[in-house]
Amino acid sequence: MATGAAVRDGERGTTADGESRDPLSISPEVKANLSLLIVDDDRTLREGCASVLQMDGFNVTTLGRGDEAVDLVKRRRFDIVLVDLYMTPVSGMEILKATLESSKDTIVVVMTGNPSVTTSIEALRAGAWDYLPKPFSATHLQVLVGRASHAVMVARETRDLRVQLSKQSGNSDKLTLLGISPSFRKAVDLARKVASTDASVMIMGESGTGKEVIAQFIHAHSRRASRPMVPINCAALPEGLLESELFGHRKGAFTGADRDKPGLLEIANGGTLFLDELTEMSLPLQAKLLRVIQDGVVRRVGSEKEDAVVDVRFLSATNRVPQECVTKGTLREDLLYRLRVVPIHLPPLRKRPEDIPLLANHFLTHYWERHRGTSEAQPRLSEPAIEFLRSRPWRGNVRELQNVIEQLSVLTEPGHLVLPEDVPIYDDVVPEPIQGGFMPNVMHEPFHVAKDKLIAHFEKEYLGQLIARAGSNMSKAARLANIDRTTLYRLMEKHGFRRDEMNVPNDE
Repeated sequence: MATGAAVRDGERGTTADGESRDPLSISPEVKANLSLLIVDDDRTLREGCASVLQMDGFNVTTLGRGDEAVDLVKRRRFDIVLVDLYMTPVSGMEILKATLESSKDTIVVVMTGNPSVTTSIEALRAGAWDYLPKPFSATHLQVLVGRASHAVMVARETRDLRVQLSKQSGNSDKLTLLGISPSFRKAVDLARKVASTDASVMIMGESGTGKEVIAQFIHAHSRRASRPMVPINCAALPEGLLESELFGHRKGAFTGADRDKPGLLEIANGGTLFLDELTEMSLPLQAKLLRVIQDGVVRRVGSEKEDAVVDVRFLSATNRVPQECVTKGTLREDLLYRLRVVPIHLPPLRKRPEDIPLLANHFLTHYWERHRGTSEAQPRLSEPAIEFLRSRPWRGNVRELQNVIEQLSVLTEPGHLVLPEDVPIYDDVVPEPIQGGFMPNVMHEPFHVAKDKLIAHFEKEYLGQLIARAGSNMSKAARLANIDRTTLYRLMEKHGFRRDEMNVPNDE
């Protein structure tokens, strides 16, 4: 083990102007509730680390003997353990294994004065969260412990959400609404608030954002929960078949109609009808549906009388902008107002990157148990793998992430530490054309004009993805881009990014 002070003096967690270097803001209350253990036989190092972290507000315990550490972690649970890898007679690897055997949720960071690829990978595969090569600065220690603290907070929130959802929905996988991002929680809170009413709800969002899951959540928390929720995809059926499915038909109404058949509106009586991709419904069918919404009367295809009176709650969803569809003449305005009593907007996954670790770990646990059972050790997503997932555009949103993690659970060996190269994502997506459609014509522009247009487009696209990756935290965004915040704000102003419209936290 390296001797001497491994924490260099003079480097603290602030810059000369007092700005915090900690990339993740952890409140004093959270720090005080986190229990840290530092194990190193170098007294100067462990006391130096303890001093830095205690000044930051953490609850720190130190030990200089490996055997005492093994005994302590068996009796007491710690949130974060920093342990020297090379100690005698009990090594840091033994302490690592004993810690994880006692508490699999504890984050263990190994410290080593003799870092090598082999030993680092061995420690990571044994369950270490990260490693810290000696000598390291106080800033490096603060940043790493800050990241580890954030991971502990996310894990706690995931467990709390799972317990809450288990109580609310009987642990139904379809009703798992994991997410801590403000925009997503706002949508869930609105869904919960409106669920107890009979108000019609229109759920808007890109494909794969979970619109049907929100609809199921609303129905499950409504007074109609004991009755069926009947879904129908308006884009999946041709007009004639969609009409028959919705309204039913009389015997002889068309070729093959050899008996009377009730439609989905009648089947959903007393419950909920979910109209997915509503804007794909033809205008004549929209007019017929409007009659049912207004007075509850259903007339089957081929019938000359009113066949049934139904009491149905309507939930609908679309990946389009409804008002634009009204303007184009593909959606009746009166139908829109009837179905959009309460609008719920679901954000795309790229706008809620802080939710990706929650969702990825949830899906990994779910699909590992489904495909491999509980007898084999579940793989773990490494921090680099999580960051890789956070950096993806996720054009297919949560559905795409779910499919990637299911494939990962099938292909990965038990107990494997998943690295970025293990994630089965293939860059075979055709690049999207530049917004505004000037890409095909830009090459016909004068050189400097074309260059300026392409640079402006790059800057705007880069800023959008950068801010999403940083969770709208401007200090973090500036660090990720390796530019100062003044430059970042200037670029945002240049390209029309307004902080007051982005739920940007006060990180200054």
